[in-house]
Amino acid sequence: MAGPDDPKTGAIALQRFGLGPRPGQGEAMRREARDRLLAELEKGGAPQPPGAPFPGVTEIGRALFAFEDQQKIEREAKRAAMPTGPENPQGMQVAGVAPMAGPDRPGAEARPASQNETARAARPRPDEPALPFRTYRDEVKARVDLALAAATGFGERLTMFWSNHFCIGATKSNIGRIMAGVYEREAIRPHVFGRFEDMLIAAESHPAMLDFLDNRQSIGPNSPAGRRRGRGLNENLAREIMELHTLGVSGGYSQGDVTNLARILTGWTMAGRDGRLGFPGSFVFNPGLHEPGATPLLGRPYDQPDLAQGVAALTDLAHHPATAHFIATKLVRHFVADDPPPKLVDLLASTFRQSGGDLPAVYRALIGSDEAWRAPATKLRSPQEFLLASYRATGLQPNFGQILGPLQAMGQPFWQPSGPNGYADTNAAWASAEGIKTRIDVAAGWGRQRANAVTDPNGLAADVLGPLLSSETRQTVARAESRPQAIALLLMSPEFQRR
Repeated sequence: MAGPDDPKTGAIALQRFGLGPRPGQGEAMRREARDRLLAELEKGGAPQPPGAPFPGVTEIGRALFAFEDQQKIEREAKRAAMPTGPENPQGMQVAGVAPMAGPDRPGAEARPASQNETARAARPRPDEPALPFRTYRDEVKARVDLALAAATGFGERLTMFWSNHFCIGATKSNIGRIMAGVYEREAIRPHVFGRFEDMLIAAESHPAMLDFLDNRQSIGPNSPAGRRRGRGLNENLAREIMELHTLGVSGGYSQGDVTNLARILTGWTMAGRDGRLGFPGSFVFNPGLHEPGATPLLGRPYDQPDLAQGVAALTDLAHHPATAHFIATKLVRHFVADDPPPKLVDLLASTFRQSGGDLPAVYRALIGSDEAWRAPATKLRSPQEFLLASYRATGLQPNFGQILGPLQAMGQPFWQPSGPNGYADTNAAWASAEGIKTRIDVAAGWGRQRANAVTDPNGLAADVLGPLLSSETRQTVARAESRPQAIALLLMSPEFQRR
């Protein structure tokens, strides 16, 4: 393997493991790439995007419920204003809205904003979109700004990987849209350079995940609520935990295990607007929904009380050998090749098991592997990676429209996968004829936007790609008919598109 100071090795690192260089930094970053990657492993957590609109789920929950209450008032006011008569014989009256807040919780370190403050925040200006969308907008902008400012982008790539692994959908509900960003900030980023077990528990217990996979609707049949209401289990969360988050579809579990995990996770829910069990919008365990008694899972009984039963089950799933192999396979597929080299998968799986799911140890094994560096650059950058690498390379500081528009066109807006399996991580998903045509159109638009700022596209190509720049691409960029075209051709070059 080439040494850490080899320019081509550094160039590969910035493409394969990061988001590429920023203007004027290509040569220096290539010389120090390996050291910079390793330095990120010592941080203990991915950085948090500055300027997020809400600190956490508590503040978001209060604001969301205030927004929904305001919507209800406005709807009922419209009904009340309708004239009585043959078309509206009964007329309508505006119903009163009950107060949201419950009693203060003892021992709380921080109080969320007051109801009046939250209600004012939930009411948009006339020219502003509604609260859920503008919160999503601000979270996306903060998230992209952080990625553009990152040193190598390794931590951001890992955050994107794990956020997609434990994905939620921002389009399912108001909760999903308004909490998509805070979910990544609270459940993913603190654990990217920590233990898989901790990330798993944080993700599955987050209100955004509990809403997305319907665990809020899951009731133990023999729980007090189940006996009273005659309702039962929802297995969506349990199924995806086993199939998509831990063991994998070939992980050796049965339908009975899915049902039993659903029983174990009953009571994992979100505090409602009345605040009886906790601050509105926050995670709570509701014992009235929990299926009582011991429950077997994968041949092992779980008889812990209440919340501890679910925590114990998730902990064991996190350390299962099938989980190690499943996670290792996904990491290698993401960073190295659509067909993961078996030896590299085995290395990462072994490291995962021996370290107890210590993720930095797994990343070190990946970065230190000859196979990870020798693999040809066959992976096509995903639309999100393409956008971030392009904006870093050309120095563009985008507004929200310059983020959402291209990503929607290319099929990968932030936190909006079509299902719980997340966005695809193989070339087949992005390399269709239509997909490449869309990329060309997007790159042409970026070329026009940056034509005045990028005065020397040839110099930019040399700076961004370094030793990866082929004579063909150098010549193509140099012969472009205009500066916008030259920038677009650079961004669509094989060396820039593939990693």
